[in-house]
Amino acid sequence: MKLIHLYPREMNIYGDTGNVLVLMCRLQWRGLPVEVAPVSVGDPLPHDADILLGGGGQDAAQGEIGADFAGRGAELRAMADDGVVMLTICGTYQMLGHEFVTQEGRRIAGAGVLDVVTHGQAERLIGNNFVDTTDAGRLVGYENHSGLTELGPGVRALGSTQSGRGNNGRDRTEGAVRDNVIGTYLHGPVLAKSPRFADELLRLALARRGSDTDLEPLDDTLAEQAARVAVGRPR
Repeated sequence: MKLIHLYPREMNIYGDTGNVLVLMCRLQWRGLPVEVAPVSVGDPLPHDADILLGGGGQDAAQGEIGADFAGRGAELRAMADDGVVMLTICGTYQMLGHEFVTQEGRRIAGAGVLDVVTHGQAERLIGNNFVDTTDAGRLVGYENHSGLTELGPGVRALGSTQSGRGNNGRDRTEGAVRDNVIGTYLHGPVLAKSPRFADELLRLALARRGSDTDLEPLDDTLAEQAARVAVGRPR
């Protein structure tokens, strides 16, 4: 399986590279071959990707890669249409949308993969967070963002969260899903404390390839304990 790590240097905050490591290890522990291909500014996107992963970054980092990311819009939309699995966190999630509107009103174009729009604000949503989903159970991570994201009709929420958290702090939604493309604000890395979610991503990628989606069970005791501890910590 081929994992694409998008902007590994610029978009790697609060442990987001751990999502790549989690998927790589869960494949290796099952004896399944895996290759990780980093893609930085100016690098071509491999066309044989199974899963694409992108993290969050400081606002300055997003500005640095903004034009490069938007320039990949047609390729990313084609990959999404072809069923490539994507897990995008925070800043990369925002840039998969139509646009990011800064506090000053400046509009920054996105890739247009997800039907979402994000507006900047002065106040940040910060703290441990959990999201209850229908398909992958409870996801556990950490949020720290000032952008407020509104979902359009072309996506559904990844899950529900508590008031004052999630996409915008108002409607209790968190993340967005379109086909096999997922955006979320959960850092942490989210997959380290959400093993069921990690395996769901692998199954989606295997199904797209027409491969067997039955995955050998793993001992996730420590991951589940970590999730319970994180959920119990104050924001």
